[in-house]
Amino acid sequence: MRRFHVQRYLITGLLTIIPLWVTVAIFGFVLRLLAELGNPVVEGALGGLRRFAPDLAGSLNHGWTNTVLALIATLLLLYCVGWLASRVLGRRLLAGFDAVMDRIPMVRTIYDGTKKLTAMMQKKPSGTQRVVLVEFPHPGMRAIGFVTSTMREQESGREMAAVFVPTTPNPTGGYLEIVPLDCLTPTDWTVDQAMAFIISGGAAAPDNLPPTVPCSNRMPAASPAPPA
Repeated sequence: MRRFHVQRYLITGLLTIIPLWVTVAIFGFVLRLLAELGNPVVEGALGGLRRFAPDLAGSLNHGWTNTVLALIATLLLLYCVGWLASRVLGRRLLAGFDAVMDRIPMVRTIYDGTKKLTAMMQKKPSGTQRVVLVEFPHPGMRAIGFVTSTMREQESGREMAAVFVPTTPNPTGGYLEIVPLDCLTPTDWTVDQAMAFIISGGAAAPDNLPPTVPCSNRMPAASPAPPA
């Protein structure tokens, strides 16, 4: 009996600490990423400070101090970029920067695709809901997907949708599916609600799901070959 209680308490403690651990891990990853972006700025500033105040530069040249300063520098840089992008001059500068990036073959593909993806997440496509349920990976199963664009099939004229199906718990990876538009089940979820559902592994789930939309354009199953 004592062994059962110890095992139960260990499992309870583990399940209690997992959400905190995941939050700290993701938050730490974001902080490290932001600090890495600001490290060159901090190193350059400390290099210039060593010429005038070597003692102060030496006192600031520590691991945790550099991380905090790099994080502050990155946040200030992001704020300045956001402020500049909202002004006429900033939009002109960004347009010029986009034109330069568009002239670099390999960089153009990555930059343009990433920019379209971030813009897509900020607005709703015409004629369809952003967050949908898609039949994936097997018939009868449903996965959360984000409609990134719509197109039309040439011969049949069917409306098709490009659907990004993210993975759990890391939504930055996933699958890209091209699905008939009438095979998608629309939802009233926001992108934030869908991301919370994916990252939490389904724990942050809504109380109800929309009814599944029947797919009228489903290809008929292939009939078995006649015996020889």
